[in-house]
Amino acid sequence: MNIPFPFEPLLCFGWLGIMMLAGIVLRAKLTFFQRFLIPSCLIGGMIGIVLLHLGVMKVSPSMLETFAYHLFIISFISLGLTPGEKSEKPGSGKDIVRGAVWMALIEGITLPLQALIGGGVVIVYGLFGSELFPTFGFLAPLGFTEGPGQALSIGKVWEQPEFGFQFAATIGLAFAAAGYIAAFLVGVPLCNRGIRKGQAVNAPRALPRAFLRGLSGKDEPKESAGLQTTHSGNVDTLAFHLSLVGLVYILTYALIEFAAGMMQPKMADMLWGFFFFAGLFVALLVRFVMTKIGVIHTVDRGIQRRITGWSVDFLIVSTVMAIQLVVLWDYIVPVLLISILCTVATTMVIVYLGNRIWSNNLERMVAMYGTCTGTVSTGLLLLRIVDPEFKTQTALELGLMNIFVAPIVLGAMLMVSAPLLWNWSLGFTMLMFLIMMVACLAAIKLLNMWGPKRA
Repeated sequence: MNIPFPFEPLLCFGWLGIMMLAGIVLRAKLTFFQRFLIPSCLIGGMIGIVLLHLGVMKVSPSMLETFAYHLFIISFISLGLTPGEKSEKPGSGKDIVRGAVWMALIEGITLPLQALIGGGVVIVYGLFGSELFPTFGFLAPLGFTEGPGQALSIGKVWEQPEFGFQFAATIGLAFAAAGYIAAFLVGVPLCNRGIRKGQAVNAPRALPRAFLRGLSGKDEPKESAGLQTTHSGNVDTLAFHLSLVGLVYILTYALIEFAAGMMQPKMADMLWGFFFFAGLFVALLVRFVMTKIGVIHTVDRGIQRRITGWSVDFLIVSTVMAIQLVVLWDYIVPVLLISILCTVATTMVIVYLGNRIWSNNLERMVAMYGTCTGTVSTGLLLLRIVDPEFKTQTALELGLMNIFVAPIVLGAMLMVSAPLLWNWSLGFTMLMFLIMMVACLAAIKLLNMWGPKRA
């Protein structure tokens, strides 16, 4: 049969939607998923990966990776376009900035710590005669602290012939999935333990039923998704907001293409792995221009957040489904070993330092635990368990943290690729990560953010 139009992209989108719906139903029905607050997108992705390998659905891993890569970029662009929010939460501006700096430094500790663990396992494997690709272990911090998007973006670049790391994207996505599992299977009990010990400032008596099920009941109150800023007789508000995303996407593509044309081939290829970062920068610039010319009121925060949330949910479904189990099985031992060590070390560091800050210990601790094993969205989800109405300023600090952590993340993104870009040895690269970690630990101490354990 000759089909006149290509259907593969939309068939892939349709399967992603079906898996999402399956995850939503299972989250609403099964208490296990509710107890650990496993999100529907992760449940759907797990179901999808099984059905793919059973041959029930026909979607190529490359198509899933393509969807994930572009959804990741869209999420960053949408985040950059989202207008700021004036906070009326308690706490001085100085304390909010201090909390955001602490969070940034925590990420500056966990990210290199995970890189050191991953690199150390690679070295140990080499001592026993089993060679792993030099940057194999550096996919762990990309998957855990930075999330599936970064792991996929950098992993796909490393798969290029000039770098030669075969199946890097699949391995990176496996680490990202392991991070999400840690975020919920360890993070949720961490929240409940803190509540039982009376550490939560605004401890809930019980989580709302809708929050556990993931769906609002028929007669339960529902939140607004956003406000219309255009007249429907002219253009739909959602179409306008998506058009802004499209504008930023094209501007970013032009910027990357121009910059890549002026670089050596290796650096040019690596630059495409940083498309998401450039997209965020261009989106912030577009938002700044719209503010200056007085049209920023046409961008609604609620609708833009829905676009971000949609892209992240579908990103997670597609990244989990893109994991090739046959490939992963060949590396299952080092992946599991690194994942377990990263989970234990990350938990110990964040719990230890989180119990030694000046206020909102539990709230800041669980928010950063979710962020350093998943994404900022995961951090907000864990935070909501201990602070259901976001009465503390922690949620605002988590957003502000992205400004302070940007240099750390950008430096780390370059360092994980340094053995391939600049021929750094694995040992020297790990030394640089160690220096980064020690510097952030020293900064926490010098800024009086590391005191005695609070009761």
